[in-house]
Amino acid sequence: MSTSPTPMSYPKFISVEGVDIHSRTKPDGLRFSLVSYNILAQVYVKSSFFPYSPPSSLKWKYRSNSILDVLKNLGADFFCLQEVDEFDSFYKGKMQELGYSSIYMKRSGEKKRDGCGIFYKHDRAELLLEEKIEYNDLVKTIQDENSSNGDEQNNVQTTQPDKQKDDATKAGPTSGTVDRGDPNDPHVRLKRDCVGILAAFKFNGPSQQFLIVANTHIYWDPEWADVKIAQVKYLLSRLSQFKTLVSDRYECKPEVIVAGDFNSQPGDPVYRYLISGNPSSELITDCIEEHPIPLSSVYASTRGEPPFTNYTPGFTGTLDYILFCPSDHMKPISYLELPDSEAADIVGGLPNLSHPSDHLPIGAEFEIIKE
Repeated sequence: MSTSPTPMSYPKFISVEGVDIHSRTKPDGLRFSLVSYNILAQVYVKSSFFPYSPPSSLKWKYRSNSILDVLKNLGADFFCLQEVDEFDSFYKGKMQELGYSSIYMKRSGEKKRDGCGIFYKHDRAELLLEEKIEYNDLVKTIQDENSSNGDEQNNVQTTQPDKQKDDATKAGPTSGTVDRGDPNDPHVRLKRDCVGILAAFKFNGPSQQFLIVANTHIYWDPEWADVKIAQVKYLLSRLSQFKTLVSDRYECKPEVIVAGDFNSQPGDPVYRYLISGNPSSELITDCIEEHPIPLSSVYASTRGEPPFTNYTPGFTGTLDYILFCPSDHMKPISYLELPDSEAADIVGGLPNLSHPSDHLPIGAEFEIIKE
């Protein structure tokens, strides 16, 4: 197999209407772009995990510069990144040089090394509030299931951005070889060290538009669908509370976007729950009060879900999504194109010298019409 790189072909945003949206001289409203991308944490990059990848494509120096190059060329107003390690030593400073501020949440657990990050152009938007989600808190809901204190059960911790602490730890590899404890014990089963971030922004300028962005990375194991659903249910519960908080505090009606690696394919119970607000199976966390938020997938509502966002010889499928709360004021006007399975730059599997991660970035441009 040749290790010569195919020239980097950066994806472009494709108009939903089939016309060049940038040719319009007067947009109908405020426009912004958001990209979600599992960048593959370097801690998981071993030749034994990716024997098909050119060895040079797995080196940190090559990958870090390639990832940064991808982000720079995409130039989104918001990035929701998963599997971010080397945040303090690399991404925070490098993205700051490109005009981005950031929020980071390490995954739970002493030996964990990666996490989720939201990067945003500080000349486009101001961060108002943020919350960090630890899905390990679901264990506490089991312990407190007889308690009537809903706030205590959901363990909500809201912080102002200038007072935020980096206080969590990082997570382990997507490999089923680790001893995960007794799978029949819900206290053990729910402790998967996964995390998420909720952030509220106000766009700069006269528009006075508000936006909530959620970024998350859901547990990987396809045999533990109940854990995934529990995590997503908790995410939407927290998101609903956060939306109410933002609405009341700032007397606004914020738009909502949820992005991330959900480790679930279209048609799976998690995917169906996300777009319906109703669980398709009995949960082990029935004690959590449900506050569903209606969500639609950007790709499903425009061009259809792509055939894959993760491409390896062992698995090829769609795991990553950008969801939005349908409203009369915000709509997707374009989506980020993805390659087909016969594209020269992905043949043989990812990562390679053209793509630094085993996932592909997904994205959308939105337009908000002022009320």
